Amino acid sequence: MIIEERTYDLAPGHLPAYIALVQEEGIAIQRPILGRLIGYFHTELGPLNQIVHLWAYESFLDRAERRARLAADPRWKEYAAKVRGFSLRQQNRILRPMSFSPLPGLLADTSESR
Repeated sequence: MIIEERTYDLAPGHLPAYIALVQEEGIAIQRPILGRLIGYFHTELGPLNQIVHLWAYESFLDRAERRARLAADPRWKEYAAKVRGFSLRQQNRILRPMSFSPLPGLLADTSESR
């Protein structure tokens, strides 16, 4: 299992609009395709105006296939065009859970498409 951490630095003042679009449109497109959402967060302290979300995948291949399906989805393309202007910077990291981490056992497969 791998976990992808995606961090977006938003332009100041755009956080509420970004969150509204994710809630109203984005997450409904992402969840069925990407599968296991661990969490979607925004920062309160430290670097402000950041969105962080975590997604679990079985492998790098699973991630690549799911991300390709998302990128090809016309609904996603339309949504991405709406939020693209909010983001100043994006950073992605792949995290590998340790054998003693409680996360792998807690993650249920919620994907609708495999």
